[in-house]
Amino acid sequence: MDSTPQALRHLPVLGNSRPISEPTSEPTSEPANEPRPRHPAWIKARLPSGKTFFEVRELVQGQRLHTVCESASCPNIGECWSRRALTIMILGNICTRSCQFCDVPTGRPLPPDPDEPRRVALALKELGLRHTVITCVDRDDLKDGGAAHWAETIRQVREHCGQMTLEVLTGDFKGNTADVDTVLAAGPDVFAHNLETVPRLSRQVRVQASYPRSYQILAHAKSRGAVTKTGLMLGLGEELDEVREVLRELAGLGIDIVTLGQYLRPSKSHLPLQCYVTPDEFAQLRQEALALGIPHVESGPLVRSSYHADGQADLIRRLRQAAR
Repeated sequence: MDSTPQALRHLPVLGNSRPISEPTSEPTSEPANEPRPRHPAWIKARLPSGKTFFEVRELVQGQRLHTVCESASCPNIGECWSRRALTIMILGNICTRSCQFCDVPTGRPLPPDPDEPRRVALALKELGLRHTVITCVDRDDLKDGGAAHWAETIRQVREHCGQMTLEVLTGDFKGNTADVDTVLAAGPDVFAHNLETVPRLSRQVRVQASYPRSYQILAHAKSRGAVTKTGLMLGLGEELDEVREVLRELAGLGIDIVTLGQYLRPSKSHLPLQCYVTPDEFAQLRQEALALGIPHVESGPLVRSSYHADGQADLIRRLRQAAR
C-alpha cells in the first residue's frame, strides 16, 4: 500500500506560472473529469524517506495520535518529519465543519479521549523538541468547543516538556472568548488561529466560520498578552491588494507572526485552484508585511501554518518577553 500522502503523490511536477483560470469573484467548482493541473517548477516537496521519518511515524502510531501532517495531506510531511518536526492534532480526526479547502474528514466525532493529553505529552517528550505546534479539529458538538481538553493537553505538555515552547493552533470557539481564556490560562507560548483567506472569499472557503469572529478571537488573545499568529492561503481567487488589506488589519491588531502560502487542492472534491502565486510575489508580500510592523512573516509557495515553526523557539521567547 502506498503510504505517500495524497498531496505529495503529484509532487514534484513541472509546469508554468499561468493562472489555472482567470480570477473569479469566488471559488468555483469544475467537472470531475477535469485533468489535475501541473504545478510550476517551484512547487516541489521532499518525499517521505529516511530513518527519522519512519521513527516519527512509528511514535505517532504507537501513541495512537493524529497529526494534521497526515490528516490534511500536508506536502511538507517528508521535510518536517525528517527533522522530527510535526503538528499533533487533538480532539480526534473527525471535524464538525466542512471547510472546502481542507482534507480532514467531516462528520460526527467520538467523545474526546481523556487520556489523549498524556499521550501527546509523552510523544513530545520522546521527540525532544525545542518547539512544537498542536492543533485540533473543530468540535462544535462540545459546549466549550474543546477548550477544557485543550487546557489539559497544554498542562500535560508543560509537565513533561518543561523547556519546550508550545504553539496552539485553535478554532474560533464560535466566538466565545471565555473558551479562549480557558486555553490561555494553561500557558501556551503562542496562540494561533488562521484566517485562511481574504474576507470576500471567507464564506465559500471556511463555510461555518466568519471573519469578524476570527478577528475577535485574535484581538482578544492579543489583549490578554498572548503572542498571536495567523495564516492565509493564496491562489483561491483573491487579489493581492486584498491580501495587503488583510496584512494592514493584522498589523493594526498587533499580530506577531503571519504565514502566507500557496493553496494546493487536496482532491477534485475540494475548491479548485485559481492561480499560482510566484515566489517573487510571496517575497514582496513578506517585505510589505514586515514594513507594516508585523514582527515575523513566513511567506512562500510551500509555507503552511506550522512551517519552520520548530525554528522559532528563540523568536517566541523574545516576543513573550516583549509582551510582558
